[in-house]
Amino acid sequence: MGWVYRPEFLQKAHEILGEFPALCILGPRQCGKTTLARRGWPDWEYIDLELPSDFDKLNADPELYLSTRKRPLIIDEAQRYPEMFPILRALIDRNRKTNGYFILLGSASFRLVSGINESLSGRVGFLDLSPLLISEASSSLLDVDSHWLKGGFPDALLGGDPQKLSFDWFDHYARTLIDRDLPALGIDVTPLQFRRLWHMCAHVHGSLLNMNKAAESLGASPHTVKRYLDILEQSFLVRRLPPFFANMKKRLVKSPKLYIRDSGILHYFLRIMTPDDLVVSPERGRSFEGYVVGQLLDLCRLRSPQYEGFFFRTSDQHEVDLVLVTGTRRILVEVKAGLSVGDREVSRLQRCAELLKASRSYVVTYGADRYPLAQDIECIGIKSWAENGFPSFWLEPSTDPSSERAL
Repeated sequence: MGWVYRPEFLQKAHEILGEFPALCILGPRQCGKTTLARRGWPDWEYIDLELPSDFDKLNADPELYLSTRKRPLIIDEAQRYPEMFPILRALIDRNRKTNGYFILLGSASFRLVSGINESLSGRVGFLDLSPLLISEASSSLLDVDSHWLKGGFPDALLGGDPQKLSFDWFDHYARTLIDRDLPALGIDVTPLQFRRLWHMCAHVHGSLLNMNKAAESLGASPHTVKRYLDILEQSFLVRRLPPFFANMKKRLVKSPKLYIRDSGILHYFLRIMTPDDLVVSPERGRSFEGYVVGQLLDLCRLRSPQYEGFFFRTSDQHEVDLVLVTGTRRILVEVKAGLSVGDREVSRLQRCAELLKASRSYVVTYGADRYPLAQDIECIGIKSWAENGFPSFWLEPSTDPSSERAL
């Protein structure tokens, strides 16, 4: 795999290490956590707890091993040895004036975060590392189409034919997660049932989550479906986007929307192999929606984490794909896989902006232009966004001061 420089994540990581004694980098397997840490801190000592030799070094006498390090330490797959967390706490408390001494890497957030919250609360800062973002892929001379089709996992994106999905890579990834990684963490799943649910998530991608219907289709209990979805979400493989509630006299949808987080995994399950397949696929619109929503949420979390993401939908079909919220400021984003935006779509977005008293609204299309659609509403073609270096358009000020009012 070629190294893709990830300056925004590195800068964020350095900021966290300047504030906390330890940094925990979380993300899905194979997203580049190890590469980021080893390239970003090449002089630090490194151990990988998936390697029996490194595991044995720590396990023989963890207090002795951790307390005698002469260099800062990177601990990969840290969730595999939760017994070290109380020892780390004692070492950190002994030297509280020293920040930036440990980096913990992990792909199963439920196991690692639980251990940190129990023993290291207030001593560790967190960084969620996504697969390569569209802005990072673009800086590596990869176009939007390749990134959308192949997803952001570095090996899957950078290897093989740029115009074809890396099917074998994703097949191996899914099998390894289900058959090896989850059992190694003590997570009990029925492999065939778990894979069927994951596959089902691809077919309801971008739709409201109906737990009972999913359970009925799977032939499992709602409890099992919820547990499996929790595992997928905490492994950074699916996202449940919550609905936005506001004080208005309308019935609002209360179920979350479900997305497969990486477009490459989505296309693997849907058997969308080439750009031509994507053009004619009936899933094109939902795929593009999930792709744009995911990229925006990941960029927001990195650049402006004060924003929270929601979707909005009423019972009479007023809806917006993404609502970014901080305080009383609300930014609406609608996603269209086509090249143009019709008058009816603009009217619907205006109505939603009125209901939510939004600061600004945007329609992100597959096009290559940026232009105004109405007062405080703009169309941004995703290729125009790429050409301009992916600015954080959601931070732009409103031209209408009255739109900043709270509900």
